[in-house]
Amino acid sequence: MSTDSVAAPTAPVILVYAVRERAKAFARTAFPKRKAKTVVVKSRDEFNEAMRRELIDAVVIDVGGGGEEAWELLALGQDFPSAPFFALVQSRTTDGPAIARATQMGVADILTEGIDEDAARDLVGPFTYTTRFARALQEPPAALGLSSDIQKKTWAALIAHAGRPVTTKDLAQEIGITREHLSRNFALGNGPNLKRVIDLVRLISAAELSKNPGYDVRDVAAVLGFASSSHLAVTTQRIASTRPASLAGLRAVDLVERFLQGRTRSRVAGTGSL
Repeated sequence: MSTDSVAAPTAPVILVYAVRERAKAFARTAFPKRKAKTVVVKSRDEFNEAMRRELIDAVVIDVGGGGEEAWELLALGQDFPSAPFFALVQSRTTDGPAIARATQMGVADILTEGIDEDAARDLVGPFTYTTRFARALQEPPAALGLSSDIQKKTWAALIAHAGRPVTTKDLAQEIGITREHLSRNFALGNGPNLKRVIDLVRLISAAELSKNPGYDVRDVAAVLGFASSSHLAVTTQRIASTRPASLAGLRAVDLVERFLQGRTRSRVAGTGSL
């Protein structure tokens, strides 16, 4: 996925591992509530729980004061490649070895306490999962035939949620029209109806997250807000005629191809429920 900047309607979720007060203060300043949702944890158990509770856009690990546990958590970046990992270091001349170690571990970038507070959002933002997901799907697949102004605006609003739960009502509000108008005009002709397109985008995100070695099917269902792994299984079967366990091997283009094989319209078009 590209790392070019894309605006999202919802604030990114930043997971921060920090045991020092100064590191926690860095997180509060760098990611204010009006711009991001910051989840601060101070143990490995809390970290693992947070990673499986909601869709995490990026991870910041305070390697300047977390001891060996911080480095163990930083190494988990290999298990969760969908979420870029950043190392937070203190502004000290003795931090050279920590910076070198973090760089060798493949972090997205190094954040420096006392220096990068004001720049952190600009440094982290382009790498977040939501931003990269929206950039990768910026143009709706031509095969879907989404060419009208309403269809394109709706697609842009939809992919900016990166597979999180969203309703027809939500999308209508974001593009400035009524839900009835959106439902009536999105699926004109023989095009796919909006409810099915919402499911398709959620499934594309599920396939992307399934490629994380650290997630199983239950985890993917949970972080994307499916009611259960069974709900994800039903959606996978309805949209792609396969099982969730197969999603890791499928690309967005594969899912679109399967979707177009007679699965583009639900019985009641344009309903707001998922």
